[in-house]
Amino acid sequence: MEYIVLNGNGLTLDQFIQGVRGKKQVMLSETAEVKVIRSRETVERALNSKQAIYGLTTGFGALSDVVISKEQTKQLQKNILMSHAAGVGDFLDEETARGTLLLKIHDLAKGHSGIKLETLKTLVEIFNKGVYPLMPEKGSVGASGDLAPLAHMALVLVGQGQGRFKDRILNGKVAMAEAGIPLLDLDAGEGLALINGTQVMTAIGAITVCNAMNLLKTADIAAGMSLEVLLASNVELDKKIHDVRPHPGQIISADNLRRIILNSEIVSSHKDCSRVQDAYSIRCSPQVHGASVDALHYVRRVIEIEMNAATDNPLIFPETDQIISGGNFHGQPVALALDFLAIALSEIANISERRTERLVNPQLSGLPAFLIKDAGLNSGFMIAQYTAAALVSENKVLAHPASVDSIPTSANKEDHVSMGTIAARKCREVLKNAEHVISIELLCAAQAMDLFTNLKAGVGTMEAYRIIRKHISHMEQDRILSDDINTMYKLVHEGKILNAVENKIGLLN
Repeated sequence: MEYIVLNGNGLTLDQFIQGVRGKKQVMLSETAEVKVIRSRETVERALNSKQAIYGLTTGFGALSDVVISKEQTKQLQKNILMSHAAGVGDFLDEETARGTLLLKIHDLAKGHSGIKLETLKTLVEIFNKGVYPLMPEKGSVGASGDLAPLAHMALVLVGQGQGRFKDRILNGKVAMAEAGIPLLDLDAGEGLALINGTQVMTAIGAITVCNAMNLLKTADIAAGMSLEVLLASNVELDKKIHDVRPHPGQIISADNLRRIILNSEIVSSHKDCSRVQDAYSIRCSPQVHGASVDALHYVRRVIEIEMNAATDNPLIFPETDQIISGGNFHGQPVALALDFLAIALSEIANISERRTERLVNPQLSGLPAFLIKDAGLNSGFMIAQYTAAALVSENKVLAHPASVDSIPTSANKEDHVSMGTIAARKCREVLKNAEHVISIELLCAAQAMDLFTNLKAGVGTMEAYRIIRKHISHMEQDRILSDDINTMYKLVHEGKILNAVENKIGLLN
């Protein structure tokens, strides 16, 4: 068995995805175990000194002035899990649950939380054995971290709440018993350490960033196909144009497009035509796609920093024997970044829908109306463009930033919150909509490419066309379009089109 070794530092997005999707197991480094033990020893010394320490010997939030007796500290840990498990809505999917567990283990492995090593090892065990706590996706305001969903996660450790084990939803106690994992009896401070942090918003963000990386490359493939069948020029991809405006993403997208349409007979067949310039949705694809690429690179950096951060409160520093209260649980960095990504992905869908409009509009394309013969009797891809337009408009609503909102909580003690988890969920939905919009463009572009029987497409676009036609046939007459759109969505979301093209022309940037 290959393990991802967690020590609280150096976790990459690629490793995270391997843990979430590759189903790799995790283990703690020896260094991490030592740090966790020393951190707990610091907590025990503080407890014996009878200090008033937030969350260990006091209540929470606005109740932080209420001192809890030593005899009540264990009950306090159970109470915080039950009282904070106030989430509503659909449960987070299994990928997100697995990602949240991984990030929580990694955070606690830094040795700044004060939990017992036994508790952390139990988290490792439920991750490795596949006990996935059911966490309602709504209820977090993003400070103090993701309290509600993480409380639902932690309930399973003490035999409450619900967990998914071997595709069955079970009571937490039953799930732990069937997995052969002993229940925990939490000590002072451990309940708070388990629920304080930004792991839910960060897990959603990390998965979304990974999917967005694939989508932006696939968007270049779709743009390349549309460029060819709309008889656009490749002059706008000239390297000299992009070198004099050296935004990295723009240069990357232009290079991708040049490689995707390389050796296209369709492009070369009309190089002497009278058209002076192409429409912006074609001509400016590198500039628009590239701006979103640059945004994505920024967001990835923020997410990877957060994945390796200590985000609970209070923080334990054994080297100086200190327990310090702070605000690292505040999700503002993640909230702003994922709001930015939602805007960037909205624009990818926006320009894609404009290319789809050009494909189905005979006045703009010179192609058959709605890409179907016997138009009138058949409506072809008319309503597919409607769907793309609807998704683009929905994204415009979803792109409104969650991070500009705040509402006081805990009797105004927590008077500014990030809404980072809402930003993460919105961004994930924008991505899904954008994947569908790109899917519709690819469907239309493949239908148009069927008309070019005597000319070869570019190396990359031909490979994309082949994989599409392997799964979706040419539309001779009207049929249920949602079936084709859903099939294409899977090809896009699962990276099958991207993988086929990259296997032919090499990795896209």
